[in-house]
Amino acid sequence: MTANAAATPDAKSQPAPDHKSRRDYRHIDVRPIAGALGAEIGGVDIAAPLSDEVAQEIRQGLLDHLVVFFREQALTPQQQLAFARRFGEPMEYPQLKGLQECPLITPVIKEAHERVNFGGVWHSDTTYLACPPMASMLYAVEIPPFGGDTLFANQYLAYETLSDGLKEVLARLTGINTSTKAEVSKTREDRLREAGAELKALTGKHPVVRTHPETGRKALYINTGHTARFDGCTEEESAPLLDYLFQHQVKPEFTCRFRWERGSLAFWDNRCAQHNPVNDYHGYRRVMHRVTLAGDPPA
Repeated sequence: MTANAAATPDAKSQPAPDHKSRRDYRHIDVRPIAGALGAEIGGVDIAAPLSDEVAQEIRQGLLDHLVVFFREQALTPQQQLAFARRFGEPMEYPQLKGLQECPLITPVIKEAHERVNFGGVWHSDTTYLACPPMASMLYAVEIPPFGGDTLFANQYLAYETLSDGLKEVLARLTGINTSTKAEVSKTREDRLREAGAELKALTGKHPVVRTHPETGRKALYINTGHTARFDGCTEEESAPLLDYLFQHQVKPEFTCRFRWERGSLAFWDNRCAQHNPVNDYHGYRRVMHRVTLAGDPPA
């Protein structure tokens, strides 16, 4: 083996280039922030009514990059909800109440004295539902002076870089997703306690590999936050393969990292991306407003 060959990474583990990242956008400015996924969108005030052309390009940016970010936006809850409605139907977040003046906006808060952050593990939102959400939007109202970034991972690449043999195995499997996996349940306890709600056991069955209804691409659709086992198998039997996949699907080369500023908004596609809010800002308060958009049963 030559020195050059030895230094070349295994091609199977490398993200395939996405030529869509060079698409021409006429009405917005789209700037990728990483090779795997993620782009910042500029040239638009999302508090104002959007033209059909701008809304269409934002949606295309989401499909191309899986998660898109907007900076320096000034949004009331009603304006955030109006923006979200251009892309889907807002839905209530399970078990938690929204803002009193805007119930479809869910506040996501970590107080300065709290040590655990909401949803602080890798996950795709609420896959324990029969119809998990299509997308989510998070708007930064109050942020710490440092820390609190969010990581995102491309699940198209997670699937596409698997061997053909493993793809054949996964094509036959169904994942059992639950709302009560201990690792993620503890991240919701403070918010549920404040809301006077109990943690309900919700379960959703979904294919381990799903086909995106708009792009036609296949994505790995399990996550460490909610997937407990394979249908027809025990948790103990499922664990070796699930543990491998959980590590594989969040490899650094599949991810991007977003640094929040007040007025930033992230809009991500739950059908093909996972996220993980980093819990590294103890002693500071963080307040975000979230909208969840309804989806279809995974297939």
